[in-house]
Amino acid sequence: MAFKVLVSDPLAADAVAAMREAGLTVDEKTDLSVDQLIAEIPAYHAIVIRSATKVRRPIIDAASRLKLIVRAGVGLDNVDTEYAQSKGIAVRNTPSASSNSVAELALGHMFSLARNIGRGTVSMKQGSWEKKALKGVEIDGKTLGIVGIGRIGQLLAKKASALGMRVLAFDAFVGQSPLPGLVEMTSLADLLARSDFVSLHIPFDPERGALIGPDEIEGMKNGAFLINCARGGVVDEAALAAALAAGKLAGTALDVFAEEPPASDHPLFAQPNLSLTPHIGASTREAQARVGAEAAAVIIEFSRTATT
Repeated sequence: MAFKVLVSDPLAADAVAAMREAGLTVDEKTDLSVDQLIAEIPAYHAIVIRSATKVRRPIIDAASRLKLIVRAGVGLDNVDTEYAQSKGIAVRNTPSASSNSVAELALGHMFSLARNIGRGTVSMKQGSWEKKALKGVEIDGKTLGIVGIGRIGQLLAKKASALGMRVLAFDAFVGQSPLPGLVEMTSLADLLARSDFVSLHIPFDPERGALIGPDEIEGMKNGAFLINCARGGVVDEAALAAALAAGKLAGTALDVFAEEPPASDHPLFAQPNLSLTPHIGASTREAQARVGAEAAAVIIEFSRTATT
């Protein structure tokens, strides 16, 4: 029996072609409801997902032939990973493929906040000319604090350093600097107190909840900027909105939210000093090509040793 792959979220055409050329049967069925996916999944040995499809227990229980789940992306928060593995299903992701795109987006948000690019765009479209009101700051000479110094954090550190920034980092799992002479490792409290910009690059831990809550925000430097291109939930959004309204923080940039899409009356949206994007960290042509190629390679390699 041919190794059958279900692509349930959009994947690069070249990646789909590569799997077919390797002799795999590949079906692209996107935008399936949970009930539809439960009905479809028993026929497949592998499934490729992005962020839209959630592979939870009911789907895993229905997947009688499934041997592999591939998340074409970094996080695995939309997969019940431990439960899948307990059923003998391997779970893989593509952790490095989109790293540079996310790092560049975080840097872009930093520029947007520093120079009021988003606010200037909106106000000009509304007929305003806020030349005096939109006085910004330079990035050169400022301190960037990176929370989570993995692949994305390290790429951001290199880019920020090239722009003349000092770089601090905190990582609960890293003691020594992965970039000696470029990145100074420190505690979270020290990083928050010293940084002009704080960029988050950590997974969301549902047991812990928000890493950056009211106390952490209070410990930040007055007038600092906070950027989250990691995962929704790592920042207490209500506390963040309150800090912006009180003038504690000068601005925030978010690519991810606790609930996506966020409600139109989200408390943050009342603040002017924002730079927002709809979870597009990995949404570049280059990243999508790498993500697809890496996902296809994982499946092709797995299929060569799998029994069907």
